[in-house]
Amino acid sequence: MGHKIGKAVRPKRGSRAFIPRVRAKRPYPRIKNWPKVDDVRLLGFAAYKAGMAHVTYVDNSAHSPTKGEVITVPVTILDAPKLKFAAIRFYGLNSRRMKNVIGEVWAENLDKDLARKIKLPKKQKKVEEELSKINLNDVVDIRALVYTLPKGRAGKKKPEIFEIAIGGNDINAKFEYAKANLGKEISVSDVLKPGEQVDVIAVTKGKGFQGTVKRYGVKLQSKKTDRTRRGVAAIGPDVPRKVHWGIPMPGQMGYHNRFDYNKWILKIGNNGIAPKGGFLNYGVVKEDYIILKGSVPGPAKRLIRMRLAINPKKTVPTQPPEILTISKVEKK
Repeated sequence: MGHKIGKAVRPKRGSRAFIPRVRAKRPYPRIKNWPKVDDVRLLGFAAYKAGMAHVTYVDNSAHSPTKGEVITVPVTILDAPKLKFAAIRFYGLNSRRMKNVIGEVWAENLDKDLARKIKLPKKQKKVEEELSKINLNDVVDIRALVYTLPKGRAGKKKPEIFEIAIGGNDINAKFEYAKANLGKEISVSDVLKPGEQVDVIAVTKGKGFQGTVKRYGVKLQSKKTDRTRRGVAAIGPDVPRKVHWGIPMPGQMGYHNRFDYNKWILKIGNNGIAPKGGFLNYGVVKEDYIILKGSVPGPAKRLIRMRLAINPKKTVPTQPPEILTISKVEKK
């Protein structure tokens, strides 16, 4: 037969889950939602992406076909310097029953490098006097304002400052925890444990302004076409006279805020993780590090934020596996 039977169809170009594809506002993202945890603890941490490697371990997953066998998986190495508890942020409810900040209490012993990021006050207020002004009856949530200590890592000195939620159901318990840790340094082992699952939030690698072929995977037109080869043939009907939002168009590609859910922490350690000569485009991991199973968004040196998994997988073991070897040769 000289004609096709049925309707000609093709898959949609690009995923609808990532619209709008706009540039992130800053190199490290915000986290708006946090898991509900009964324990009074910080619910997240942050680290710098160093590179990737592969590890060999004994599979301890109960539902895996390779249970008890030795397997090799790709992993991501994160350099996790300590964070410093800079301030306590108090949230209340406004007239529209929405959360808003009603007060902040800053620590006294802030690092001078923090002045590279924000303007520090000339006179430090006393912490006890500021805490006494807070009425806990008006407080509905308490969160920690922390900043990184990147000096000597990732080739940078300017810290990043962001907010981390505190777990627990009692405001008084949260207040005592925040008060006890204000101005102190927090290591990754104080927040996360091997075997836990975390959601990774990061800004992807930027690729600039790109056309439809690279940005959406549009098929090339025939080389005998009258118009462009690397464009969309038809962008819509004559009526209505507008371009539908789902039509592939040129624009920004990469440097987007992205979530990667349920990453399994295989190990948390210190020293001796970097390959010979250090990781490509990063260098040597000097102190604490995190090994996550699989890949992580973003290039090397980018700050990767983590939070406890909101909806963890039930099939992933709560205990870390027995790691046999960690490769010391990075894939370059």
